[in-house]
Amino acid sequence: MMKPLKLRRNNRIPAKAKPAADAAIPPAPPLSGNPKSSKKSSTGEPKPGPRQLRLMEVKPEPAPQAAAERPASVPETLPARDGGRRRETAESMASRQREISVSEFFTKNRHLLGFDNPQKALLTAIKEAVDNSLDACEEAGILPTMRVDILQLAEDRFRIAVEDNGPGIVKAQIPKIFGKLLYGSKFHTLKQARGQQGIGISAAGMYGLLTTGKSIVVTSRTGAGKPAHYYEIQIDTRKNTPQIINDKVVDWEAPHGTRVEIELVGTYKKGRRSVDDYVRQTAIANPHCEIFYTAPGAEPQHFPRASETLPPEPREIKPHPYGVELGVLIRMLKETPARQLSVALQRDFSRVSDRVAQEICNAAQLKPNANPHAIAVSEAEQLYRAINSVKIMSPPTNCLSPIGEEQILAGLKKEIEASFYAAITRAPAVYRGNPFQVEVGMAYGGSLPAEELIDILRFANRVPLQYQQSACAVTKAALGLDWRSYGLSQSKGALPAAPMVLFVHIASVWVPFTSESKEAIAAYPEIMRELRLALQDCGRKLAAHIRAHRRAVDEEKKKSYIELYIPHIGIALREILGFSEKTESEIVATLKDVLERSRSREMIRE
Repeated sequence: MMKPLKLRRNNRIPAKAKPAADAAIPPAPPLSGNPKSSKKSSTGEPKPGPRQLRLMEVKPEPAPQAAAERPASVPETLPARDGGRRRETAESMASRQREISVSEFFTKNRHLLGFDNPQKALLTAIKEAVDNSLDACEEAGILPTMRVDILQLAEDRFRIAVEDNGPGIVKAQIPKIFGKLLYGSKFHTLKQARGQQGIGISAAGMYGLLTTGKSIVVTSRTGAGKPAHYYEIQIDTRKNTPQIINDKVVDWEAPHGTRVEIELVGTYKKGRRSVDDYVRQTAIANPHCEIFYTAPGAEPQHFPRASETLPPEPREIKPHPYGVELGVLIRMLKETPARQLSVALQRDFSRVSDRVAQEICNAAQLKPNANPHAIAVSEAEQLYRAINSVKIMSPPTNCLSPIGEEQILAGLKKEIEASFYAAITRAPAVYRGNPFQVEVGMAYGGSLPAEELIDILRFANRVPLQYQQSACAVTKAALGLDWRSYGLSQSKGALPAAPMVLFVHIASVWVPFTSESKEAIAAYPEIMRELRLALQDCGRKLAAHIRAHRRAVDEEKKKSYIELYIPHIGIALREILGFSEKTESEIVATLKDVLERSRSREMIRE
């Protein structure tokens, strides 16, 4: 017979099934007896049956403190069903929301700007300073002379200094230019320039501050007889604002220009993707620039300018209608000062005449004299579709400043020893309404290694691109070309193996980089087409040279073979015809002269 189950008064339900208010359980009555019987207790109340349990009356726990009465620092949370953990509420999550500054974002994501490893960080910092200097000199009409110095302070610590002879920077702008991200003069202009985003040099200073705690040092003078301003600047990453640590006037021997110094953690190496290679490529793409370069543990190097002529100055243009997206079009219509739609189209876009504006309005079924500020979103969408259906002239190309074939050849000949040089500058083209131009040059033969893959020098707006070569449109275009038809050896899916350096430059008002670090160019179909055509043009020149060279080698072999037997022919003729030795010598000389003249005629035909 089963013994009766006894429950203690203080027993509690296990934690997993614990109710909101704990209740004590009274002792259970015996399980024997008639379950239907109902006896009364001494108080007159019926006694519980053998299988009935009666919960003792328990006072409820006090209600939790109301949210309004809680301290502000304690977030309101709800109990979790899985035990122990607390779930957040909308209010508690909202209490932690705050604005993130752009400098704070790039502090945690500095790899997006090219500072993802010490070697690359050193190169990126120098590149940003050099880009700013070259842009400033060219805009001021000054032939640039630059000094780039790298001083090694410890195994992984360097101080870089870039000095130029540019126009200098006015005192009020120095802190913002070097201590505030996304501050610059080129983001809202449509013309070719090295810098675009207003991030580069201030990001380099921010990296130096993060890795060494040192300020960026700037010395600048705007003209002879004017004071030279010296600044030590740090960037407040939480507010994206400059902090001026030191500001004074100093004695500086330069009549005008700017000097930037940054102390940072980095790695200096020679060879490919090094600072040495970057400076050399900069000298090739900018033959009008003179560079004095000093690397750690090396003798100073001098890269003289190969041209005394500045490149043509690019002109700012208005946006082309084909390159404007719907959201931008809506904003432009709301912000235009024009009172009529047709006038707004002519005023704010390039290549839109009165006739073209009328065609666009008719295609969109909108009145030309409609108020652009009152255009609804649906009407703006009709206008956007109409713009892309009307034929509009390509944007002007005076916003571009290509290097030019002569300057490309001058730069290649100055820095690369080869036996053949070629260059081609394509006519301007357009992608997404943005004009661009492709230039290709090549150096072949000479002392270049014959068994290695060709070396590709990539440039965007005269700036060398050192990293992410496989992700770049330039490399993809070179890989997609059949170089065997131009006389080179090439394996499937690889670059050709030949003694050749390939120079590729893309100039545009807005280069479509794949990331903020500006290391590779996006493969837009229009850009890929122009790259392919330019490479083919240069490839045909190379093929003609290779064929001529091979014919010359074959002719030389034949000439050597004939020259070997000419003396024997003279001896045979003397023996057969009885010539004297003097006549024999004259016959041999005549045969050699005929051989040389035939070779000369062959060379003229080539």
